[in-house]
Amino acid sequence: MLASDTPLKKIRSFIRRQGRLTTGQQLALDTHWDSYCLSPDIGYDFNEVFGRSAPLILEIGFGNGESLAKMAQANPDKDYLGIEVHRPGVGHLLMLLAQGNISNVRIYCHDAIEILEQKIPDHSLAGVHLFFPDPWPKKRHHKRRIVNPGFIGLLLKKLVAGGYFHAATDWQHYAQWMLEILAAEPRLHNTSAAGDYCARPDYRPLTKFEQRGLRLGHGVWDLIFRT
Repeated sequence: MLASDTPLKKIRSFIRRQGRLTTGQQLALDTHWDSYCLSPDIGYDFNEVFGRSAPLILEIGFGNGESLAKMAQANPDKDYLGIEVHRPGVGHLLMLLAQGNISNVRIYCHDAIEILEQKIPDHSLAGVHLFFPDPWPKKRHHKRRIVNPGFIGLLLKKLVAGGYFHAATDWQHYAQWMLEILAAEPRLHNTSAAGDYCARPDYRPLTKFEQRGLRLGHGVWDLIFRT
């Protein structure tokens, strides 16, 4: 069964752990929400949203947004959509965007699968990033992992010809899980010459968490597949 033939089941790949908002994050939400955040209830023309036609990159689950802000600032010729369900992370990214006067990012604070299914036009994304998703390490929770054949089928509908999917994880079992699923899809091509994992490309910034893990000898696995 090909990825696109596998229906997406309505199983959440996340838990809403809102956490405590800092004063700065709350102020950013109050001040900059209307400038950067998109409503999940509205269908947008992203060329109109950004005021231009440019390659559109989607990041799913951007955490505190530091990597997304750095990528957007370093690549002003591209536009970025970020999706994150946790408001403290959204607030932190809003602070970074405002402080850096970064204009090529827009945010959805909503479920990524629903946004992909309902609000992202087919054949519109130049790339999709999934950096350090929840690995759901317990076997009984593997069904919650966002990377599954149905998810890959959805991405294939949304990516342009030659578009790419880039995932990174510090859980080796999840890396192997993703590699198996991605390699089974004949319409995707692994950019790794060895047919497995890639070196971290320059465009993906190292996070503080990742740097700390690397110092402790923890592994990180990047997978980049193209249509």
